[in-house]
Amino acid sequence: MSKILALLYGIAAYVLFLGTFLYAIGFVGNVGVPKSIDTGQNSNVFFAVAINAVLLLLFAVQHSVMARPWFKNQWTKMVPWSVERSTYVVAASLVLDVLLWQWRPIPNVVWDVRGTLVGTILSVTFWIGWGVLLLSTFLINHFELFGLAQVWNYFRSSEHKPPAFRTPALYKYTRHPLYLGFLIAFWSAPRMTAGHLLFSVATTGYILLAITFEERDLMRFHGDAYRQYRLRVPMLIPFLGGRGKTSRETPD
Repeated sequence: MSKILALLYGIAAYVLFLGTFLYAIGFVGNVGVPKSIDTGQNSNVFFAVAINAVLLLLFAVQHSVMARPWFKNQWTKMVPWSVERSTYVVAASLVLDVLLWQWRPIPNVVWDVRGTLVGTILSVTFWIGWGVLLLSTFLINHFELFGLAQVWNYFRSSEHKPPAFRTPALYKYTRHPLYLGFLIAFWSAPRMTAGHLLFSVATTGYILLAITFEERDLMRFHGDAYRQYRLRVPMLIPFLGGRGKTSRETPD
């Protein structure tokens, strides 16, 4: 692939991600988008659960499989290394776009605390969660995470070096602040419907599973440095202590 084509592809992939990410915020928060987690085509509850489960499974499989080293080793035999991450970003964005498009609302109300102090707190923590998530990407390397650094280095004929193990700022208190941001945002719902609850429960389960696979990869890549990091720093909740037994984070 030519350098200019790779650069343009990487930029297009990032723009696709950015649009999807911004829409996802509105989707989960029921704000500023034509179709959100609680709006859209109403379906029989069993059909809605089945459709949503398939969408969540599709997202989880794509997100995890394409991030594994064994897949990357095979994938880069067909896709140049310079655009491997950008291609992952495109695939992840498209799968998420399908989920946002085809999600079926299940409007049964689990709780509704709008207009109360608790509701106000949840409205605030919703935005805090997204802020923690976005900040976490910049603390490691936002542009490498979404493929722009790779295509830029290729364009400039610069060597792309593997990420060094670092634990800046939030990473000193939780090994996975990016995932923590997702969890805060997904569960901070002043009005929780059954559909939103299904989404939150399923994505929480996926995050916990993804962390397990990811940390195995990180320990293989960074060795004892990451093992010692796990001893000191909790997985998600700050100040709860590390594992007590035997992360720059590279999320799926």
